[in-house]
Amino acid sequence: QVQLVESGGGLVQAGGSLRLSCAVSGRIFSIDAINWYRQAPGKERELVASISAGGSTSHAESVKGRFTISRDNAKNTVYLQMNSLNTEDTAVYYCSAQTIAKPYWGQGTQVTVSS
Repeated sequence: QVQLVESGGGLVQAGGSLRLSCAVSGRIFSIDAINWYRQAPGKERELVASISAGGSTSHAESVKGRFTISRDNAKNTVYLQMNSLNTEDTAVYYCSAQTIAKPYWGQGTQVTVSS
């Protein structure tokens, strides 16, 4: 089992920044990658960024240059630094642990960007 707890969401004005955190616990050694997804009302869930067990990262084109995924192994925490936010970034953000058995999900954190 893997447990994931997101935090750091909130209300921010356009152009502002937020840093999301995903605290990971449980069978951490079984994780191949941690992914950040988001889902806006009426839209499908979208993969935003990923970090592999080896530390390789990738970001969706829609957030490249604005969002950065990183991790602190000592704290078992993955971060999503979000800069230059715009209203289209408004969504519930989820972190997900990819394992060979199945994906695990956190409960999500709301990010709302006001114009």
